[in-house]
Amino acid sequence: MQQQQSQQPNFYSQPPTVVTVKDSLYFADMLSWNLLAMKKAHFFASQCQDQDVKTAIEKAGQMHQRHYQKILTHLQSQNQAQQQQPIQ
Repeated sequence: MQQQQSQQPNFYSQPPTVVTVKDSLYFADMLSWNLLAMKKAHFFASQCQDQDVKTAIEKAGQMHQRHYQKILTHLQSQNQAQQQQPIQ
């Protein structure tokens, strides 16, 4: 009987320096999802009369805002790193 070899997935120690079109579209989607969730949370919190529920919704909106900012920060730092690399 043939032994099955377990194939370990290849993990990168750092993300690739190239961002594909598919990657950039996914980044745009992630930004859009977080922005929409942030806007919805703000709207629903403004409509809420129960202070505990309002606080929970605002907290969720702040989480989405942090995610949005973190994604932007990563993209901006990646863009700056690519601009500083010498052309070969």
